[in-house]
Amino acid sequence: MRRDDVHIVEALGKTRVVIRSGTVVEVGQPLIKECPLAKRFNQPVLVICPETVKANIEYRISSFGMCTKDRAVILEEEDFVLFGASELISCGMRKGLLDCAVVVCDGAGTMIATTPKLVQGTGGRMSGLVKTAPIPEVIRRITANGGKVLDPSRATIDQVKGVAMARELGFKRIAATVTEPRDAEAIRSQYPDTLIFGVHLTGVSKKDAERLVTVCDLVTGCASKWVREVAGKVALLQAGSSVPIFVLTRRGKDLVSEKVKETPLRLLIKVERLPYSSDKCPDPLV
Repeated sequence: MRRDDVHIVEALGKTRVVIRSGTVVEVGQPLIKECPLAKRFNQPVLVICPETVKANIEYRISSFGMCTKDRAVILEEEDFVLFGASELISCGMRKGLLDCAVVVCDGAGTMIATTPKLVQGTGGRMSGLVKTAPIPEVIRRITANGGKVLDPSRATIDQVKGVAMARELGFKRIAATVTEPRDAEAIRSQYPDTLIFGVHLTGVSKKDAERLVTVCDLVTGCASKWVREVAGKVALLQAGSSVPIFVLTRRGKDLVSEKVKETPLRLLIKVERLPYSSDKCPDPLV
């Protein structure tokens, strides 16, 4: 057991969870009680509370090795949600719109994914990652599958430096996921061609929602009332209704359009005033 093997995630209503050496040692209070996506998990979470969050995280640890040396980093399965961040970015890579994605993974921190399966296997399974510790086995697995880890010795989470590293490696069409306005602003200022995707935004303030909407290409509504209000007023397109993605730029719209063309699912496209909400939103919106 390594003393520094501590990981902090924000999951299921931005509940703070601390995992030490593969064991959940602390669970905070959720900000919300229900989420339609959580009800669709392999192990459904019908009511969000510390006990169900703990059980869900323990399921992730046992099923794909989250925050352990057994962490799976490749995902061969179908999309969990049609318009999720990792699903859209993976589609962009398959269609040649994107060369790589700067995402985060437990046990590695900020990393550059160069294949759709690596994007899905790492970012698609990850809740909001606050802090992580390096796990050599995970880092080797990422590298073996074509990925690059920003800081293998410390598993630093720094999306701005991740984009800089991607540029240094010669990638041009880069996507980056961000949770903090300051990171989105820095990336847009220093690397203006980056496609920026705001994620894990439950509980974000109105001011921060406004900052993100100004510089991001897409933002996820999560359980945020402010993202819905702020992004909904200016979005070019909204994908989904219960946990929507707001598309803010033409590049973002092109990405969603490619996903629509790719999916075999039957879809309804309807003109509505945005934001549009269903009766199955997270409860409450915060």
